[in-house]
Amino acid sequence: MNQVSPILIAQITDTHLFASENHKMLGMPTIQSFQAVVDRLKELKSEVDLLLLTGDLSGDGNPQSYDNLQTLLNPLQIPAYWLPGNHDCAIAMEDILNMGMVSRRKSFVRGGWNFILLDSSVPGCLHGHLSGKTLDWLDSELKFLGNYPTLVALHHPPFPVNSAWLDSTTLKNPQEFFAVLDRHPQVKLVLFGHIHQEFQRQRHQVEYLSTPSTGLQFRSKSPTLIIDSKYPGFRLLKLYPNGMWETSVERVPYFHPLELAAKVS
Repeated sequence: MNQVSPILIAQITDTHLFASENHKMLGMPTIQSFQAVVDRLKELKSEVDLLLLTGDLSGDGNPQSYDNLQTLLNPLQIPAYWLPGNHDCAIAMEDILNMGMVSRRKSFVRGGWNFILLDSSVPGCLHGHLSGKTLDWLDSELKFLGNYPTLVALHHPPFPVNSAWLDSTTLKNPQEFFAVLDRHPQVKLVLFGHIHQEFQRQRHQVEYLSTPSTGLQFRSKSPTLIIDSKYPGFRLLKLYPNGMWETSVERVPYFHPLELAAKVS
């Protein structure tokens, strides 16, 4: 049997691109900060096997914002897969983010690993919820795909993250999600975004990881929205066919003066 090489995944999340390239998020020109991440990925291009984009890719849900995203990703020529977040328009994403190397597939196999991408967004709401239909699909995919190591991704964290303002917008039915995962021990990793910061927690031998935004960073363990001065970033994951994995967060030295005292109204 031929030994399958490990694969390298880059998780990109919370890009918050807008229809207008001049639009800023609390002072952050998100298209420029994302370009800095893309430039770093270009340097790693020969090593990175695929990109996982875990939601809030748009800041306004405008179709043009997804055209902008597609334009920025195209030069990388790396296969990319995505899922929606609470700021996204899933219909526009389906329509636009399916050209070139960008795929709308939500279940695929690569490097001896299964990948399953879930939609936890609720139209018009900040919080997340996994519908019964989505959970049934997850369960059936896990049965069908068998015992290969598996990575599941969604936008919303299934745990509180010790920030009161964010914890009101997490996944609202985590126990139903966990109940499915608990039946399938091949699940090794769950990736999410939404919280614009690093977070890591283990539950029942599954590691749950969140990743910094490619734009603004939220200060961790803060009861209100406070912008952190940390650089934009993304996560790299090296996945081995035996189910082992390694991960690190990379940050790009992109600085722009921000509204650092921003609070939630």
